Amino acid sequence: MPSQKPRVRRVPVAMPATGGHEQPWYRTIRFSGFSLLMLAIIVLFVVVLAPSLRTLVQQQEQIAQQQREVAAQKADVAQKKQDVARWDDPAYIEAQARDRLLYVYPGEESYLVMGSGEGSGDTKARTDSGSPVSSTVQTPKVDWVQAMLSSVLESGLTKKTTDQLVAPDVSGTGDPTGAASSDTK
Repeated sequence: MPSQKPRVRRVPVAMPATGGHEQPWYRTIRFSGFSLLMLAIIVLFVVVLAPSLRTLVQQQEQIAQQQREVAAQKADVAQKKQDVARWDDPAYIEAQARDRLLYVYPGEESYLVMGSGEGSGDTKARTDSGSPVSSTVQTPKVDWVQAMLSSVLESGLTKKTTDQLVAPDVSGTGDPTGAASSDTK
């Protein structure tokens, strides 16, 4: 038997005329039931997993932050262990006593040089709070025992509220607010 070729029938088709009236690309999209089902599954997947993913990312950031804190604390502990080990050395203890406490051995003379930073332009030495250091010895004008006693008695025996009470005078000026008054009698 000779092999038979499948019959193909050709049908002439007329192509639509390309006019100025073209449809937008989204008009040509056709959705099948399967594509709508898949789109719904994808949307459901995003809605269900998005909060979980956000929580996961936040937890990962917290873990990373806490790991950095642990690493910093471990470095601090290592530094403190080195400091403790340094204090076991008698030479270090001696150097600290000489520098911090100005200790000297018997027979040695110690000189303390004041105002060695003359190149800075500031001629007066200052305390940690920024107030100038006096070159004369001063005695305080405040009787702190009396101030404390008056504060306790006033707060315990008055009917004033805490907002109306004034702090005791510790400035030595005699004014309970601490400010210098111009009307002295």
